[in-house]
Amino acid sequence: MIGFYDYTVILTYLSMLSATTGMILCLNDIGHPYLGMFFLMFCGLCDTFDGKVARTKKNRTDQMKKFGIQIDSLSDLAAFGLLPACIGISMLRSSIVVLNFPDIKFFHLADKSAIIKIVLTVIAVLYALAAMIRLAYFNVLEEDRQANNPQTPKVFVGLPVTSAALVFPTILLIHIFSNADLTLLYFLFLAIVGFLFVSEIQVKKPTKRGVLIMIAIGALEAAALAFIFIVMRK
Repeated sequence: MIGFYDYTVILTYLSMLSATTGMILCLNDIGHPYLGMFFLMFCGLCDTFDGKVARTKKNRTDQMKKFGIQIDSLSDLAAFGLLPACIGISMLRSSIVVLNFPDIKFFHLADKSAIIKIVLTVIAVLYALAAMIRLAYFNVLEEDRQANNPQTPKVFVGLPVTSAALVFPTILLIHIFSNADLTLLYFLFLAIVGFLFVSEIQVKKPTKRGVLIMIAIGALEAAALAFIFIVMRK
């Protein structure tokens, strides 16, 4: 078989499987918008450690390294570009009553004008496009850096797409606890975060302590969502 299948790529493959599963569950008739959020956070967890795991293998060939870079970007596009957009679209079309979920209000497109439907759908589509542009541009910069400057840069140009794994679960937690329809707020953040992906802002790379803090925040969000879906049933 073509490709590589050692332990250095397992987390990236798991992230891709998680993202695809989340998108399918969000958009089919038996799914729910918030099911995708668990898979989004799992993708974020995989992305946090995939590079560190890959670097533990000292005898990686150039082909293995380049392959890892390519699949990482493709997986990130699915996980942090397409999946958040699918969650938003699922919130718009959700009319599902599921006993294992709390009674959450959603903004139903069926009751809205064609202009609103078009605008919100365009926001989701442009968000995914911005994520793709950000990832491709990062790859170009990384290739130039490795060729000309072996030192690791201390800042990111543009907001990293992996930030989606913390931003959007936070909005959904507010959505649940406020018992208000924050679907439009979710799309507002899709627009803001998508713009920041392709902006020239410089974001300082997190230290080890910063990474641990983000992991802790993600774990708390996952625990809160799990508690809500187990305890706060209809």
